Amino acid sequence: MDMKQIQSEARSKMVKAIEALEQSLSVLRTGRANPGILKKVQVDYYGSTMPIDQVASISTPDARTLVITPWDRGALNPIEKAIRDSDLGLNPNNKGDTIFISLPMLTEERRKDLIKNARTYGEDAKVAVRSLRKHALDDLKKVDGVGEDEIKRGETEVQKLTDEFIKRVDDTVSAKEQDILG
Repeated sequence: MDMKQIQSEARSKMVKAIEALEQSLSVLRTGRANPGILKKVQVDYYGSTMPIDQVASISTPDARTLVITPWDRGALNPIEKAIRDSDLGLNPNNKGDTIFISLPMLTEERRKDLIKNARTYGEDAKVAVRSLRKHALDDLKKVDGVGEDEIKRGETEVQKLTDEFIKRVDDTVSAKEQDILG
């Protein structure tokens, strides 16, 4: 592997770390209704466990309401049970063919907890980026036939890449914090 390949591989893995962070942050509830908060809800349906978005459509008619419309009415009760049993603390209201969830306003204490969770996800992403930097630097030292100056330039490029992605993590977490504070 040459230096450009090492840097390219480090970049693509760092992009994946940012994507994982965004995925983790998407399930944190903000002041507005967001179908993303139901992403982790798994529904037991005819002997299979599947994500809620595979058995129903989820919409947000207003800022504080989620509407879940199952594609099969037989899924209504299993969806309701899955939402109740989740750790989201939501109270689904079954209207016969759809489920409505009214999201209460976030308390100041809950907002602080959500921000703390967002920062934890951000720190985890930074650890992943720094770990990728370490692996890339180790790989650079193993490249054959390259002088010390080239290795130093490669290390500088990897550090610039790391700094760029650490800033992206900070920006992503900061945007989520603003969203939570609403």
